[in-house]
Amino acid sequence: MSDDRRMHIAGNPALLTAQQREWIELAATLGRERFAPRAAEHDRNASFPFANYADLREAGLLGICVPVAQGGMGADFASYAMVAAEIGRHCGATALSWNMHVCSTLWAGTIADSLDMTPEQRADHASNRALHFKAIVDGGKVYSQPFSEGGAAAAGKAPWGTLARPVDGGYVVSGKKIFASLSGAADVYGVLCTVDVPGANQKDSLYLAVPADAAGVSVVGDWDPLGMRGTVSRTLLLKDVFVPTTARLMPEGLYWQAAARYPHMFATLSPTYMGLAQAAYDFTVSYLRAEVPGMPPVKRRMYPTKQIAVAEMRVRLEQTRALFLQNARDAAPDPDKATRMRLYAAHFTIMENAQWLAARAIRTCGGQAMLKSLPLERIYRDSRCGSLMLPWTAELCIDRLGRECLYEAGERDEEIE
Repeated sequence: MSDDRRMHIAGNPALLTAQQREWIELAATLGRERFAPRAAEHDRNASFPFANYADLREAGLLGICVPVAQGGMGADFASYAMVAAEIGRHCGATALSWNMHVCSTLWAGTIADSLDMTPEQRADHASNRALHFKAIVDGGKVYSQPFSEGGAAAAGKAPWGTLARPVDGGYVVSGKKIFASLSGAADVYGVLCTVDVPGANQKDSLYLAVPADAAGVSVVGDWDPLGMRGTVSRTLLLKDVFVPTTARLMPEGLYWQAAARYPHMFATLSPTYMGLAQAAYDFTVSYLRAEVPGMPPVKRRMYPTKQIAVAEMRVRLEQTRALFLQNARDAAPDPDKATRMRLYAAHFTIMENAQWLAARAIRTCGGQAMLKSLPLERIYRDSRCGSLMLPWTAELCIDRLGRECLYEAGERDEEIE
């Protein structure tokens, strides 16, 4: 195997901390030896990779963003992004669903710590999240993050349709979430909802941990999509589900503050697609060098057209990686306008270039690369899904970016009669 083909997902590993290199190598080992060999079966059957989660649990990676003081690894945003990209390099569905779990700890942990709270809210939050972090670190529990509802709420344009009615000792939750990754596999669903009070709006948001075995929770529908089949993102139904106040993963209204002040919280999907972009390039180089296991040892690297295609792929890959790494390291509360615009540009670039690289890989490798016995066909289908995912589809990123390029805060055009 060529040294170049095993290029580090983060570019130059010398620029990383020793801890970051250790975490990425752990993910790489699991990816190569465990996740990649299982990926085709889960894709074919649209089945959830329970064995992969057992490996993540054993390695401690379920708690990667849980603070060290509470038994986790204490990874920051950038470190998590690079580890997620490495997992996505070997199994996109595992990386994407794992992201939904990790976000529960990232949002309740590092991101929540950066928000404004009253002393009472902060004390209550510390007590609540300690229970959930313990369930993950000591109990190995898997949390998910059902987000979409099929309306404008996921894009921040309307209140969540899922409602949490305050009652004595907690809330009664009712609603529906579509594309709910880890449906039927998670132990707890981290549900975004609206506090059911008169005149409620987007600011009356609430992030609640709903046990999968609670009365009134059900998973319905089939799961037979184009790609990301192993995420098993069926529909989650909640009907008069009671949860106690300790289910709050954030205090009431704090999600809205986080969405406004920490926009990088919505960019945790893109590392998976950075990994898929790398995987498409890796496969192409291996294929042209006749290093793909099980394939005849016929080299195809001597043709100028192949060399040019790979050169163009490498250029696109490095452009994508540069934005990916810069964006991951930018993550912080209250980013300035330039940082926020770079975030939109990075998210768009990663999602679009992942599918461009996968498509170019198929074109370059030729007809055999489309066989389901090889991973490129799956990488191509998985990579196509990123640009469609809320809250930031490719179109929404372009819409936000174009508006902020041309308008300063508070500026409006005069109405044209």
